[in-house]
Amino acid sequence: MGLMPHCVEETAIPVPCKVNLRLAVGPRRADGYHDIETLFLPLPEPADVFSIRRFEGPGDIDFMCSDPELETDDNLVMRAYRAYAAATGHAPRLEVMLKKRIPHGAGLGGGSSDAAAMLCYLNERAGEATLGADALGRLALALGADVPFFLQDSPALATGVGERLVPVDAGLGGWHVVVACPPSRVNTAWAYAALDASRASPEKPGAQCLTRAFDDNKKPFCVTGAPMRNDFESVVFAAHPEIGRVKERLLAFGAAGALLSGTGSAVFGLFRTRHAAVVAMAQLSGNGPRVFLASL
Repeated sequence: MGLMPHCVEETAIPVPCKVNLRLAVGPRRADGYHDIETLFLPLPEPADVFSIRRFEGPGDIDFMCSDPELETDDNLVMRAYRAYAAATGHAPRLEVMLKKRIPHGAGLGGGSSDAAAMLCYLNERAGEATLGADALGRLALALGADVPFFLQDSPALATGVGERLVPVDAGLGGWHVVVACPPSRVNTAWAYAALDASRASPEKPGAQCLTRAFDDNKKPFCVTGAPMRNDFESVVFAAHPEIGRVKERLLAFGAAGALLSGTGSAVFGLFRTRHAAVVAMAQLSGNGPRVFLASL
């Protein structure tokens, strides 16, 4: 009877999410992708949690998840582990439990963030096989357009398909973010196709913000000098009016600005005080959306 492998490390890692303070989408390119310009803001809540046990010697990854639907070989965590192993030869024996708290299909980047967390975990323990920032970024981009952003922990302006990142100061220190996640899910491929179709139709111009938040001077609320904007709001709110109503409610409850995140279905509101955010949370809770509070 063989000896049980020896556990050399047990680690718990919080995995943050993101929202898009702006998201402008360009025309469809010849390769099928779209150029975008977006302002990513990392949020500490909602967050997934990795519990990782590392054993002596090389091996493979034994992956478990609180959502059994995600326990597949195509999961981004598995793909990140194997991509890193193929690129570096570093393949420690891991037992991974992922507790999912970031709602799936909400535009909060949960899968991308999980993949980035796995890449960072491996790279910090790879010794001589450690990848430099550029090489790690290329590996992340091959997994998904949002994954490179999660290798860092600060707001960033992203262009291209989202891979060209410039750190920025969003000027939101001390603010509070209420994230509301309706039960509806929005398919990303559908959202891009619907936006393209709306722009091709003169009756449906698209790319318009259906509701606007205003500051005390009755001007559109701005972050880093530009109004909050998400080009997907027109098509997503038309197809899912219940999501648009969540944005309207956040504004009615005192958010200085509110916006769809990514292609949705999550909607977030920015609040100057924690008290106002907590009151808004209480108003939204129990009416369908899952609601989270993050302090910046």
